[in-house]
Amino acid sequence: MSMIKKVSVIGAGTMGNGIAHVFAMNGFETCMVDVSAAALDRALAVITKNLDRMVSKGTLSEEGRSNTLKNLSTNTSLAICADADLVVEAATENTDIKLKIFKDLDAICKPETILASNTSSISITKIGAATKRAHQVIGMHFMNPVPVMKLVEVIKGYATSSEVLQLIMATSRTLGKMPVEVNDYPGFVANKILMPMINEAIYTLYEGVAGIKEIDTVMKLGMAHPMGPLQLADFIGLDVCLAILRVLQEGFGNPKYAPCPLLVNMVTAGYLGAKSGEGFYKYEAGSKELKVSLRFT
Repeated sequence: MSMIKKVSVIGAGTMGNGIAHVFAMNGFETCMVDVSAAALDRALAVITKNLDRMVSKGTLSEEGRSNTLKNLSTNTSLAICADADLVVEAATENTDIKLKIFKDLDAICKPETILASNTSSISITKIGAATKRAHQVIGMHFMNPVPVMKLVEVIKGYATSSEVLQLIMATSRTLGKMPVEVNDYPGFVANKILMPMINEAIYTLYEGVAGIKEIDTVMKLGMAHPMGPLQLADFIGLDVCLAILRVLQEGFGNPKYAPCPLLVNMVTAGYLGAKSGEGFYKYEAGSKELKVSLRFT
């Protein structure tokens, strides 16, 4: 395959709608797929709101907004992916779910279709092995928020062909992104470095060294991070952080990746961060703006 024109994005959550947004905005015929029609409606509302914000800021023309929405469609059936040139999976960070999706896509899609995963930590080699086209399976790990963040980790599985790698690198550039080639090991680069830092910040709180705001302030003012690690964990989703740490722990067999018991307890109790309204901080409904600290000092 020398060109990608039709793209399907699996999942209408935060990452899925962001990925669909950037593909549609850059001229790709894009279909967002989710089992929930309500989730698709919410995703379209989010994309429309973000496009409106871009127009108001002067970073997108009215014509660009209109064309983006014309390029975008939705569907509740994977069967719509049959004629896609590229499918980008952005489902929940669960290995069994992803393997099932890729097995189904392999049976549905035309032989030349490239299958990509937005996974933040799960092995691309393992995902590819669930298909009969492992050479056409690759990782496209976008950063959140997708329309804003420039980085895409492009992960080459053990069997991924060089031709597919180069095509996805070029496609990422077409989206206005900066692709970085990464080999397939647990956590890749971003989360292999980021998640132990977040976990250590949670341990620092758990061990009573300092409070939430103090920990985040030290990292923001002392290390020039735009967001403290505990607020960032809330933004990512504490359940996602926990899932990635468990992938790292299992993949490397190293106890240094063991998730902090506080993180485990918070996820078990349903305190997942901004998306649930409470994590290390409380959040206004439907917003990622901080309100007040939850219960830790």
